[in-house]
Amino acid sequence: MTEPPRPPGAGDPGDRPDPTAPYGSSYEPPTAPLSGAPGAGGYPPPGGYPPPTGDQPPSGGYPPPGGYPPPGGYSAPGVGYPTAGGYGAPGGGYGAPGSGYATDDDKTWSLISHFGGPVGVIVGGSLLGWVAPLIALSAKGQQSPTVRAHATASLNFQITWAIANVIGFVLAIVTCGVLFFIPILTALVPIIFGIIGGVKATEGVVYRYPASYAFKK
Repeated sequence: MTEPPRPPGAGDPGDRPDPTAPYGSSYEPPTAPLSGAPGAGGYPPPGGYPPPTGDQPPSGGYPPPGGYPPPGGYSAPGVGYPTAGGYGAPGGGYGAPGSGYATDDDKTWSLISHFGGPVGVIVGGSLLGWVAPLIALSAKGQQSPTVRAHATASLNFQITWAIANVIGFVLAIVTCGVLFFIPILTALVPIIFGIIGGVKATEGVVYRYPASYAFKK
């Protein structure tokens, strides 16, 4: 019969491990580096990884110099985008943004048509409030729809109350002064509402006068 294989450490004395040696000292590390271990044949390779290629961002970062926006801002108005600082101020002659007037001239004549009514009432014995809006309508109404709208509204109102004032005078005379307050009221109404219309006109709003007959369309 053949002798069965002996386990490690059994048999000849030369095959037995030294009991005085530390545990595991008989283990011999492999001479070849393990797959994936640092060093030859592992990672990282000698000298580090190769520089990134392809879609990686450039060393100077992105966007690269010369991208967008271009140095110095965008081009001047009329060539491309506006330069840094925004658009330039509107040219001379235009009203303030949001004022409702195309030009300062339109605003001036519109204010004359409204504020000129109360002035005419005071100066003209409460009968000439319609003169200023009529002048504004004649001078600028055919050129500017805005002035025409303001002057027409004021003119119709002042004519209406000029007629009412004449009627008030007649009633005061017929009643021997009993109704003397009627001409006073008919003179105050166009003054008060004419000023209100002028204030609204400074905001670019065409004031709708109360109790006004449309003599002029």
